[in-house]
Parts: sequence; C-alpha cells; structure tokens
Amino acid sequence: MTTPTTKPATTVHTPTRPTPPAAGRPRIILLGIDGLRWDLAADSPAAPALRAMAAEGELQPMVMEAPTMSGPGWSSILTGTTHAEHGVTDNSFVGHRLFSHPDLLSRAFYQDLSTRTFAAAGWPPLVSPEGLGPVIHQRLEQQKAGLHTVISRDGETHGFVSIDAEITDFTLAALTSHRVPDVAFVYFCDVDDAGHVYGARSEQYQAALARVDRHISRIRQAVQARVDEHAENWLLVVVADHGHLDEGGHGGSTPEERNSFILRWQAGGSLTPWPGSVSPHELLELLLDESSRER
Repeated sequence: MTTPTTKPATTVHTPTRPTPPAAGRPRIILLGIDGLRWDLAADSPAAPALRAMAAEGELQPMVMEAPTMSGPGWSSILTGTTHAEHGVTDNSFVGHRLFSHPDLLSRAFYQDLSTRTFAAAGWPPLVSPEGLGPVIHQRLEQQKAGLHTVISRDGETHGFVSIDAEITDFTLAALTSHRVPDVAFVYFCDVDDAGHVYGARSEQYQAALARVDRHISRIRQAVQARVDEHAENWLLVVVADHGHLDEGGHGGSTPEERNSFILRWQAGGSLTPWPGSVSPHELLELLLDESSRER
C-alpha cells in the first residue's frame, strides 16, 4: 500500500505598496537675475512667480561689494571669494585668478564625485572658455562622463530676450532628462539689459522683469512636477549681482546699486535656518552645506 504524500503548504504573498523614496539631499538650482532691484519687483504685477516664492519661502537682503559690476559680483557669488581674492575688478576680467577658485558646481562635484552639475547662461564670461572667463569651470572630463553640462549662448550679440528664453528651454530639458542635475546655475540678463538702455524705473524694465518671471515660473513648475512624481527635495535660490540707478547704470556704491537679495524657495522639504546676514562670498558655503544635508 502506498503511503500518500503530504502536499506542501502554499505560501501566499500579499502584495505591498512600494514605499515612496525619501526626499534625501536636496537638489539645488541657483537662479541668477542680473541687475534686478527687489524693491522694484516686490509689489510689481510683473513678478507674480517671484512674489509667490518670496511669500512661500524666505527673502533676505544681501549687500554687494563695490564696484557693483557683473564680473566681480558673479565671481564672488559663484566662487565664494571676495573681489581681492578672485581678482576680478570689472567686466574685462583682466588679471583674474578664477582658475585658482573653483566655482559652486565644481565644489559640489569635488565634495561628492557622483554629483551631476548644470550651468546655462547667455553672458559668455560666465560659461564660455573663449574669451574673458569663464567663472564656471569647464571640467571637460566630467562633461564627457555625463556629469557636467554647460550651455553657453551669446546674448550680447543675439539679444537677451531670445537668449534667456533659450536658456529656460535648455534648463527644462535638463529637468526632464535621465541626467537630472543635482546642482545647477541658471542665469538671466534681460532685466539688466533693459535697465541699461531705459532705466530701472522704466516700463521696459518691468516688461523684462515679466519675461524673466515667466521663465522662473516655468522652471518652478517643472521642479514641482518632479517633486510630485518622484518625492524629491528641491531648493531654488534666486539672487542678483547688483542693482541699478533709477536712470539706469551701476558700478558705484549707492544703495540702489549695492542692494541685492537672496530668495529661497523649497519644494519637497523645509527651509533650514540661515544667518540673518549673508555676504556674497558666503553664499557658496551655505549652498554646499544644503547640498550635502540629508532630509
């Protein structure tokens, strides 16, 4: 007689929902608006996106070092050094020591060699190796490895109205690619251009502000979409390199020229406390601290 075998019990696996990924370290976009006076944007109907970000985030003043020109100003903001240290005293960049002072994106990469970085600007000295700068190091090895992207356009030749729009499109493409940047710098110069030609209190200055505000709104919407879909953590920081006189122009040491600002807006996380007073050359270290902080 054959002894019946016992059929092994069947294990039932109950499907479980995947756990949403943790927010982790924030991705950071530093948005530079050349020549923007915040006092002319704070109550302006031309800047709804910036005003909303200020209301939802945190806004604090920043005072620029004279001479209040783009070359020295952006060099201090992007390299974390003073005018005396980086050697940029005007927009000619003659005698600069930028190669000895790595920029924000380079520092973020050296801090963590898996960091993907992205820069897009229409003012060539910031990003183009042909000519005066660049402030943003090329890092060709990382570009070839897909870890660093540099978009360089010439707004001085082709006009910043169209070039700023191009810069926005490239940024949106990066935010929807498979190589989403961890730390980015995106620059707009339309506002500064209008200030020089028409003055800071002109209708044209406000029109330029409206165009740049729409660019930033599109970037913010793309970031929010990533947060909603992937549960990521993003920090947008908006800064200006100098202001403008009412009649237009800058370079001096008046409050209208030196007064700048730092606007922080967080998506998918919460803002960390920052010092109440931040100098331009101190911003870089604060951003590096943010990029390495787990949430």
